[in-house]
Amino acid sequence: MHEFVYEALPSRVVFGLGSLERLADEVARLGLDKALVLSTPQQRVQAEDVARRLGDRSAGIYDKAEMHVPVEVAQAAREEAQRLGADACVAVGGGSTIGLGKAIALEFGLPIIAVPTTYAGSEMTPIWGLTEAGIKKTGRDKKVLPTTVVYDPALTGTLPAHIAAPSGMNAIAHCIEAMYSETANPIVSMMAEEGVRALARALPLVVREPENIGARTDALYGAYLAGASLGTVGMALHHKLCHTLGGSFNLPHADTHTIMIPHATAYNIGAAPDAKERLSRALETDNPAGALYDLAEFIGAKLALRDLGMTEADLDRAADIAVENPYYNPRPVTRESIRELLDNAYHGRRPAG
Repeated sequence: MHEFVYEALPSRVVFGLGSLERLADEVARLGLDKALVLSTPQQRVQAEDVARRLGDRSAGIYDKAEMHVPVEVAQAAREEAQRLGADACVAVGGGSTIGLGKAIALEFGLPIIAVPTTYAGSEMTPIWGLTEAGIKKTGRDKKVLPTTVVYDPALTGTLPAHIAAPSGMNAIAHCIEAMYSETANPIVSMMAEEGVRALARALPLVVREPENIGARTDALYGAYLAGASLGTVGMALHHKLCHTLGGSFNLPHADTHTIMIPHATAYNIGAAPDAKERLSRALETDNPAGALYDLAEFIGAKLALRDLGMTEADLDRAADIAVENPYYNPRPVTRESIRELLDNAYHGRRPAG
């Protein structure tokens, strides 16, 4: 076995059906008095339920979280937290809401209690992202890592199929990138492989049988593993492309990850033999990239960037941005190869074996 370094991240996970009942106790355990509840406008009702559960420990609700965390939204949320004297944030929702909590923590160091309602996985990472002037910037800082994560599968029960499907594929993308990261190690790769396996088996049931609590529990378990995997290692080409497409073209986060991961996998898999072996085993295939495309198609996810509103004329600019300040990648990145990859993703072509 090769030498490796593995650094476990210090976070507490409370997982299981009915875990939301323990939220107030978790906030009290941390000695917090005024937690600001965060959500998107669409999840205001869930935020209100959480605020009621917190009782006197709730500082109020801020329900203006947005995709890709625009700096203007982050600044407004920071000002509201300061005005209310909040000593913590409870982020109820997916990546947009948890990302907003991270933006507040980045500025003030407030602890975050995350209550995920999707399969985003960002609740387990110290990775933050902010979008300014059409460019999404990301970074790592342990002070944005949620202190406690409360996973309750019941909270995903109202997640419609058209959101659940790409959310789960997004989590799978986190697992795959973790396997061939520059800082990949056998501990993380083991978790990532299990995450892919759990999600690939659960997502078709989640979409076809939304009342199947066992499938939703398995998917949430896979999402936890995905976030925990990516949180401890670096990112590569897939995330660079998705940050470019999301931040500069305002494409929806999870749908973009869903479309891009088969193509990024096809691009990198030949240069990452350990990842190929693990991914082939988890997906029970000798063509992981094609299997990811087939899974996305089977669960009804969008398969082409043009379906998200991107135009063919945007591809050249996207390629230019993506090769600026590139992330580490197991296979060398050139402008020509990225332009070809984007063209395949734009048209929704199935990757060959």
